[in-house]
Amino acid sequence: MNENDQRERYGVLIVDDHPVMRDGLRAVIEQEPDMEVVGEAADGREAIEQFQKLLPDVMLIDLQMPDVDGLQAITTIRNEFPDATIIVLTTFPGDARVVRAFTLGATSYLLKTARRDEIIKAVRGALFGRHTVAPEVAQEIASHTGEQGLTEREVGVLKLVAQGQSNRDIADSLCISEDTVKARMKSIMGKLGAEDRTHAVMIAIRRGFMDSQP
Repeated sequence: MNENDQRERYGVLIVDDHPVMRDGLRAVIEQEPDMEVVGEAADGREAIEQFQKLLPDVMLIDLQMPDVDGLQAITTIRNEFPDATIIVLTTFPGDARVVRAFTLGATSYLLKTARRDEIIKAVRGALFGRHTVAPEVAQEIASHTGEQGLTEREVGVLKLVAQGQSNRDIADSLCISEDTVKARMKSIMGKLGAEDRTHAVMIAIRRGFMDSQP
C-alpha cells in the first residue's frame, strides 16, 4: 500500500471485552475523515468471525479476553490472512507476552494508557507497514534483553505450581520424576530471579509466560 493512494476510508475492527473501551475507541477513530469502524467483537472467537466476514484494513485487539484470547485470535487470523494488519491494545506489557504477540503476527503493540493521538498515529502507520511499540513496552523488552526465557516444559511445571500442586503431584501429572520437577523449578527460579515458588509464578504471570498457548 502506498501512502499516496487515494481511497475513501480505511475499515477498523475493534476487539475488546469491555463495551466502554470499544465505545471510546469508536469515538476516537470515527473522528478521522479517512477511517471508520466497520465492526466490533467482545472476544477472540467473535474477532475471528468478524475478520473473516468484514476483512478490515486494520484490527485493534486486546489480549486478555474470555473464551478465545487475543493471542489465539491473532494466530488463527494470520494463518488465514497472512497480510492482516493487527494492533495489540492492552493493559499488560510483559516482555515475553510482547515478543510472542509479534512472533504470531502483531504489527504494533500499544497500552491502553496511550493517548488518542498515539493510537491514531499507530493505526495510520500500521496501514502503511510501520510498526509502533509503546515506550513502556520497549523498555520492558530492553530490560530483559539477553536473558534466557522459560522453556515450554518449565512453563508446564509452573502452571501446575500455580494450581497449588506439590512436586509429587506435578511429577505424577507430567509422568516425570520428582527430581526432574525439582531441577526444572531450580532452573525457573534462576531464570526469573525468584525468591520462592509463589514469587516465580507472580513474575511469570506479569511477564506473560503463563499466557494460554494458541
